[in-house]
Amino acid sequence: MSKPSKPLATARKTASRAAAAPAAPPQQAAPAPASARAAGIEELKVSAHMMTLDAGLFCLVNEASPGAAQRGGLPGVRISPPPQAPDTVEILAFRPDGWLSGVGDAALIRVLRGPAQVMVTVYQQAGQADSAPRLQVLRLAGGAAAPAQAAAQPATPPAPERMDLLAHIQTRGDVGARFGDWLGEAGSGAWIEGIAIAAPEGLDPTDLSYQAVLGRGWLSPWVDAGQYCGSRGMALPLLGFRVRLQGEAAKRFDLLCEATFVDGSKVGPLGSDETCEAESLSALESVRITLQPRQPAKSAPRARR
Repeated sequence: MSKPSKPLATARKTASRAAAAPAAPPQQAAPAPASARAAGIEELKVSAHMMTLDAGLFCLVNEASPGAAQRGGLPGVRISPPPQAPDTVEILAFRPDGWLSGVGDAALIRVLRGPAQVMVTVYQQAGQADSAPRLQVLRLAGGAAAPAQAAAQPATPPAPERMDLLAHIQTRGDVGARFGDWLGEAGSGAWIEGIAIAAPEGLDPTDLSYQAVLGRGWLSPWVDAGQYCGSRGMALPLLGFRVRLQGEAAKRFDLLCEATFVDGSKVGPLGSDETCEAESLSALESVRITLQPRQPAKSAPRARR
């Protein structure tokens, strides 16, 4: 039998050495630069999505996420028209900075002529499975329920005298009233879309705050006196409201709230921090808010000796 040739033996030795050699460790992602870690900079995962909507009124809700308060409100969402979008989409966030935080926020989207696209940008922490937002899109009204001429109503009302209350009323625009007077017309069927309440003279605006009822168990964030709460020209009715007095205002006044609703329901009078809404969650039609000055407590007469 002939001996194996040298080239074959050399090949066997080479294969044996290759099998014995340890496998190279898997490559890992490059760590963040040391300068970024030292500066406390954290990379976020950002994604953008195009959402197509028909004509109508919609509410986009970023539901509350566990731990969002500890993560600076993340996951956060911003809604905007896409670049070079036609002027057929109106967006109104309930927060003045436009954010929909992970603590729980919402925004209204009105599409005048559909279909139209809206850009939804999501900001979340990278590498966490539970950091994605939970978004819901609710259709509130079709295109016919939001007439285009409502947007042309005046943004500010003529105010020849000081008004304590201001409401934006369907088909009427902005209407004012004084404390103790009815704002809106009972039986008219015209709902209130938003409301603002002024603080009495000499009181801190933060001592009087209020919020709007947007759905069952769903209220808007608290706003201080003088700020507008609700929508204007978006054809979205308030379903009720809640007013509270704190600090000096609570010491000086008793609060009474009354309301009527488009289905004929009546509620009140209710006191501070009580929700004024109909059992049917019908749209708010008229309100009366009364501040009654508190009488100083009388000292008890001294007993005669």
